[in-house]
Amino acid sequence: MAGVREPSMEDILASIKRVIAEEKEIRAAAPPPYAEADSEPADDVLELDESMAAEPEAPVDLGPPLMEEEVADSSRERLATLATVAANAPPPAPPVNPLEDLVREMLRPILKQWLDEHLPKIVDEHVKREIHRITGQPL
Repeated sequence: MAGVREPSMEDILASIKRVIAEEKEIRAAAPPPYAEADSEPADDVLELDESMAAEPEAPVDLGPPLMEEEVADSSRERLATLATVAANAPPPAPPVNPLEDLVREMLRPILKQWLDEHLPKIVDEHVKREIHRITGQPL
């Protein structure tokens, strides 16, 4: 989204320090019920300061996305619809079609053989292409 800025490391550290300070105030106001009256509360909160902040890593350029944003949004909507339908009711039994069942059973071994022969090469090529795109190094 354009116009939305990522919080800086200083903003994040300030937010963490604020939460830690609030936690300390809450703990100081009411001791936990399991603590003994004569024991001192343990100071187990890690204090963060500027010296502990890691330098932000430069973003890695992964190149152009694999699909257009509209396609990804459409796919997300369809998957959400599928999840809703799947969660609400079992699917109805498919209508019986003997010819379709016969063709499906005949094609199953042919499809399995084709996938066994070709799918590893297809996946290998796509993985190599993505690795080359990401790293810039041919495999």
